[in-house]
This record gives sequence, structure tokens and C-alpha cells, in this order.
Amino acid sequence: MKSALITGANKGIGLETTKQLLKKGLFVYLGSRDIEKGNAIVNELNNNGLQNVKAIELDVTKPDTILSAKNIIEKEQGCLDILINNAGISGIVPQNALETGIDKFKEVFEVNLYGVISITQTFIGLLQKSSEPRIVNVSTSVGSLSLQSNPNWQAYDYAKYAVYASSKSALNMYTIHLAYELRDTAFKINAVCPGYTKTDFTNYIGGEVEDAGKRIIKYALIDKNGPTGKFFSEESNPETGEIPW
Repeated sequence: MKSALITGANKGIGLETTKQLLKKGLFVYLGSRDIEKGNAIVNELNNNGLQNVKAIELDVTKPDTILSAKNIIEKEQGCLDILINNAGISGIVPQNALETGIDKFKEVFEVNLYGVISITQTFIGLLQKSSEPRIVNVSTSVGSLSLQSNPNWQAYDYAKYAVYASSKSALNMYTIHLAYELRDTAFKINAVCPGYTKTDFTNYIGGEVEDAGKRIIKYALIDKNGPTGKFFSEESNPETGEIPW
């Protein structure tokens, strides 16, 4: 049975992705900063017939919880097949380039970029033991430099999140370098935008969470012929899904 770790999985898109992977027959580690909340979600999942899931305390800004989670998974599974870096924060609103303080940038980058790097570097050894390792970095189309600078883009005039978008652009660059360094291996590593989705992240405005989950697991479960080092937003490009960086 393949195993997956999803950060920030006790609610929203992370939780929906957990549900969909469980239905596909995987064992899922549900990463949660608050282990009590995580355990409560696992109980709900079990009561709804979804087994093979375990809550694991994981705060991407706290190295001790990252190492502890790695040790638990290594002891129980021996390897890790799928890593979904889902945990993220948007930061204060509004955000602008001239007035938002550097402390606010640091706060968001700590989770959206540095947290992903810490998780990935800690779990890379377990992923390398898998025959088909996959990494999905949950990004956003507002992290695309090409789209953000295009006056014809549908979100050009209202998606200027100076802090959040900058952190996701940096995440995208990290994804490119990670995929490049592992290009001659079995790894498939991609950045995926789940779309503007009805969660507490968006004040429950947007598309259905089920669709967001489908977009993520599509790239978590790709075969050996699938893409790597790409940026996908099926909401922005329904035809192929791939969008410019």
C-alpha cells in the first residue's frame, strides 16, 4: 500500500485531498499543527468508512515536529511515496508592495516557502526509497509572473497580493530547481494550483473543494510517463492545464 503525507490536512483542500487519496487505496498521514484537531478529523473519517489514515503532529515552521513526523513515518512505513506540500497562509489583507511591512512578508514566507523546503529536505530520504516518488507543491496562478504582468489576464486588476503571490512565486522557483536536480530519477515534481476554492482561506467563495482535490491528486498519482517540473492550473488553462511561470 502506497503512503502519502499531506501538510495542513485537517481542513479545506488538504482534508479533501486526504479523502480522495484514501478512496484510491492509499495510507495517508494527515499533517496537523494541532494533533487533537487532527485526531478528531481522523475519527470522523473512520466513522464515514475511511480507514488507513493517521493524524500526525506537523507544524512546517517547527523543525522538531517535522523530524518527529519523519521518524514516525520511517518506523511505520519505511518509505514515503507521495508528499503534498499543502500547508499555507495568505497573510494580512490588503497587501501592497509599498506599505506592507517586512515582518508580514517574513511571516508568510516562513510557511509558504521555508516550510516547504524544510519538509522536502527532511523527507527526501524516505521519498528516495519509493519506486515512484511524487511531490506536489500546492501553488496558485497568482504566483505566475507571466499572468500577473498580463493586462489581459482575467484576474489582472484584483489579484495583486504582494506578499502571498511573492511567496508562491518563490515556491514555484524552488519547484523548478528541485525537479531539475532530480530529473534523472523516478521523481515527478510539479506545482499545482487547486483553483479559487470555497474554504476558510477564501471566506467560502469559489469553486467546489472536490474539484480542487481532484486537481491535486491527478499529479500526485501520475505514472512514469507523466510530467515533472511543470506548473498547472486547470482553472486558468482547461485544455492542457499547464500555465506559464
